[in-house]
Amino acid sequence: MRLLLVFSLFLFSCQSYKALHRDAIVVDTHNDVLSSATMKGLNIENDLTGKTHSDIARFKKGGVDVQVFSIFCDERFGKDTAFKFANIEIDSLYAIVGRNGDKLMMVATPAQLQEAVAQKKLACMMGVEGGHMMEDRLSNLDSFYKRGVCYMTLTWNNSTAWATSALDETRKKDSLPHKGLTDFGKQVVRRMNELGMMVDLSHVGEQTFWDAINTTSKPVIVSHSCAYALNPVFRNLKDEQIKAVGKNGGVIHLNFYSGFVDSNYNKNKAAFLARHRSEVDSLRKQKWAGYEIEEGMAKKYPQEVDAYRPSLSQLLDHLDYIVKLAGVDHVGLGSDFDGIESAPKPLDDVTAYPLITKALLKRGYSKADVKKILGENFIRVFKANMMTGNR
Repeated sequence: MRLLLVFSLFLFSCQSYKALHRDAIVVDTHNDVLSSATMKGLNIENDLTGKTHSDIARFKKGGVDVQVFSIFCDERFGKDTAFKFANIEIDSLYAIVGRNGDKLMMVATPAQLQEAVAQKKLACMMGVEGGHMMEDRLSNLDSFYKRGVCYMTLTWNNSTAWATSALDETRKKDSLPHKGLTDFGKQVVRRMNELGMMVDLSHVGEQTFWDAINTTSKPVIVSHSCAYALNPVFRNLKDEQIKAVGKNGGVIHLNFYSGFVDSNYNKNKAAFLARHRSEVDSLRKQKWAGYEIEEGMAKKYPQEVDAYRPSLSQLLDHLDYIVKLAGVDHVGLGSDFDGIESAPKPLDDVTAYPLITKALLKRGYSKADVKKILGENFIRVFKANMMTGNR
């Protein structure tokens, strides 16, 4: 009898979190599958299990309702190449959606988002990851918006002429010609506000962060970052930054990257790469970027990398920390899937999202708060930015 009761409670618990996950609007604000797979010849219309974190069928299986696809190219793209490449990437998403209209829908407004959810289609949105892709021209920013881009990350790891990145402010602080936003950079933020395009403060340096917070008239997002206090890496937010996003009305979306979650991860990764130094050196000679080397080596030696992955609990410690400082209205999910070589166990791919819902309930979050975290917080900021936008 007791075993039957325990099993019944277990079954109810499983049904409860699964039902909540189905009922919620699940939003992920950052996925790199376009640049890491589509632009390299892989087709997310096929089953890419074992090759990528994402494909169309697995988005459905994971209960993802809204996916913001990252439009990305790195610092090797510049004048006359970055904007062009970004548009080719945008074209690729439009083509995929065009071939799969029964499953996917391009979304550029809150009304379209709700329509896609009602039709049980994946709402496909876009965020430009790096201001270098507008090539210092407001007309290019306007073009991105007209094509449906919902946010722009002011910098990637590379600074622009008008905004300094977190990486550069950390490692090149004594040699930078300026720190933070220039007058033109503030003009970019104001233009984004006018358009209704969300300002994304992931990747930006501290001075750029504060300049942007003090310039924007709309709530910001931080599309894929964690808490500096739990793991002091340049890409995570310090306490005062977290509080400032809350005061601004914005949302910080947790990055699943193990190196941003666990303070021991980078040390373990360095040891792993050192064990394969000759292969790493060979890839460097072939002009592979650092992040490409790490992703390539992780795919070649998955068992070694799996051994030092952090836990889902460690990721949610970051969520708890942000909630403590800013409140539950100011946190969401921004996985960085397909832009990372490692995520916490057992977040192996986009099918794992229901496990986050289950873990949040286990931590004592109410169903209403779980829905906020899974997507409602993002939708609120999206609406707030679009209220006086031009779309």
